[in-house]
Amino acid sequence: MQSRSMTLQILLKYLLEDVLFDIFRCAGISANKEAPVNFLSDPLEGRSTLRPADILVFGWVGGKHACVDLTGVSPLVGLRSSAFTVGQAALKAAPGKVIKHEKACLDNQHVFIPFAFDTFGFLAPEAVDLLNRVQRVMRSNVMTPRSMDVVFKRLSFAIQKGVAAQLVARLPTISM
Repeated sequence: MQSRSMTLQILLKYLLEDVLFDIFRCAGISANKEAPVNFLSDPLEGRSTLRPADILVFGWVGGKHACVDLTGVSPLVGLRSSAFTVGQAALKAAPGKVIKHEKACLDNQHVFIPFAFDTFGFLAPEAVDLLNRVQRVMRSNVMTPRSMDVVFKRLSFAIQKGVAAQLVARLPTISM
């Protein structure tokens, strides 16, 4: 059951990756999904030691490309006897990703942006900042009444859809 839960969590991440990439495309922002970045490989082993950037946004910060890494967590992860705090799991996940990937990105003239979220829909501050900027770009490039708040609505719906898929997958099968 644990591997099934993990597989569903990964599917949620890929669903959000697809939606976020589509949002970039609709806003007219140049990006690439699952972009191989050669500096994330170990020259001694001759193969990649880290995953490709979930989304590589070209020229995003001061002309530098941004490696966006999506991380989805359950808000109940690590919950013990202490009081529940909204967003605590996502807030703890983001710094771990920064520690793991930021130096390699900076060493190669790239910017690293962790995009941590939880299944309750909480977004870490870096993710909110990224989406706010995408929304501003969308307003200036694609000005329609529908584009005013589409970024957060689409992402929110994708999280809800992914959680619903996880719940449905856990329902017991009934033979008729």
